[in-house]
Formats: sequence, structure tokens, C-alpha cells
Amino acid sequence: MAACLSLTTTPANGPRITPTWRTQSQSTITRPILNLLLPNSKKSNLKFTSSISNPNPFRLSAAKFPQSNKPSSTTTTRSLFTGIVEEMGEIKRLGTTENGAGFELEIRAKTVIQGVHLGDSIAVNGTCLTVTEFTDECFTAGLAPETLRKTSLMELGPGSRVNLERAVQPAGRMGGHFVQGHVDGTGEIVSRVKEGDSLWVKVRVEDEELLRYIVPKGFIAVDGTSLTVVDVMEEEGCFNFMMVAYTQQEVVVPMKSVGEKVNLEVDILGKYVERLLGSGFVESMVKSS
Repeated sequence: MAACLSLTTTPANGPRITPTWRTQSQSTITRPILNLLLPNSKKSNLKFTSSISNPNPFRLSAAKFPQSNKPSSTTTTRSLFTGIVEEMGEIKRLGTTENGAGFELEIRAKTVIQGVHLGDSIAVNGTCLTVTEFTDECFTAGLAPETLRKTSLMELGPGSRVNLERAVQPAGRMGGHFVQGHVDGTGEIVSRVKEGDSLWVKVRVEDEELLRYIVPKGFIAVDGTSLTVVDVMEEEGCFNFMMVAYTQQEVVVPMKSVGEKVNLEVDILGKYVERLLGSGFVESMVKSS
């Protein structure tokens, strides 16, 4: 069973409030969406009251509906990105689809929708998403529940800025590193320190297992931006990086505050090396030589 949302407004003499998703300056994640993403055993018909300061603005209630057995219409496309952000887009809408059975994200953009086709892949804050609709001013992408659980996209709201990059073409330059758009987990910004016109950012990794793939002077994609790791602080579960003035103007990370989340994708090459070493492939090659 999954849950859908129904909206009950206050009486006519009460304040009119339009519910909003969390933006980069807000601190409260929309709880009904969290309820939708909970494991089946933890879902309930709980009612949530908005935390907006005005009294009794509105009430959101979660009602269950049967989950469809049909496969999702959004499939993962095997694409490759470079971590070089093409533009910053603006979230127009994040919410459920018309039938309430899924989620979708609508984004205002200019560059990445030039020559776009249905089914094309666009990385949104480092998350590879498939274009399901588009106009001359925006595009829509479907979101799987697991994508919302694994990434920080759930914290976005109307007006939030996001990094956008189209899948790389064979003739294009590899300006960054191999980025798949498969987010490994999220991190929390724990410090921001200016040094001249550059910015030091320190991130705590939520899943410390990822730290073994993060190495000094190695690559990492933070919200889809290809960056170079400076130091890794094993005891703190953190790493840091520095952003020059130009990069700060072109990507969303500098807009985020301490305590906000970022999407992380570690360098895939480290995973392949670990897999080969663990499989005994190297030993077998040594013996056969």
C-alpha cells in the first residue's frame, strides 16, 4: 500500500495559506511526502498539521490507495555525464502525478531543453532523470520513490535552484570526470569558510561506507558538480573541497547553508578497482603470467 494526499482548508474566516515544499532557505521537510516514502509497515492514516506560524492554516491528511502492479513508466537510461554544470534551473513544481501514483519534478530551464527529446537524460543536482514532458520553457521528469529516499531532491521546492547537465555526446569534451548520475548517498554541509575569493566547503557523509571511495586529490560529484577532494577526515566522517570564484557563480552548492544536504556520487573507478581486487582477478592474472 502507498499513500495519496488530500487537502482540507480552514473555514472561510480562517487565513488562506498555500502549502509549499521546502526551499533551500526552509528547515522543515514536507512530512506527508515522507509518509509516502516510509516502508509499508510504517505507513498509517496519520494527519499532519502545517508548521506555518499562522494559526490553523490548513490540514493535510494521508489516505491509502492500492499500489499498482504495473512497472513504472520511468526507467533508468544508461547515460554518462561529466560533472560540468551547463546551467542552473529553477524548480517550478515537485509533487505527485495527476493520478497520485507517482512523483514528478517540473523545472524551468533554457540550455538543457535545446534539442531535447522525450526519454532524454538530464542530471538534476547529479541525479539522472528521464524527460517525460517538455515545452519551450521547462521540462518534467518522473521520480521513483527510491530516488527521493536516496537523494536530497525531496528537500527542493518552487524557486529552488538546481544544477542541470545533459548527457554527454560522443564528440563532446570530457571536462570533468565520469559521472553516471547514480547518487550514492547524501552528505550534510558542516562548514563554509572563505579564503580570499575562494570557498572551503566541508561535508559530513551520512553513509560512512562511502568514505573509502573518497580520497585526497580524487574526484567526487557534489550535487552533480565535478569537484576535487582536498582532505578526508576519517574520524569525523567528513571531506572538504575548495571552489574558485567562477565555479561559485555557476553552481548551487555555494547557495546552500550549513546543515543542508547535498547529493554525492563517488568516483566509479574506485568501485571497479575494489570489485576486481575482491574477486581474485589480480591474483589469477599474476599466477597466469
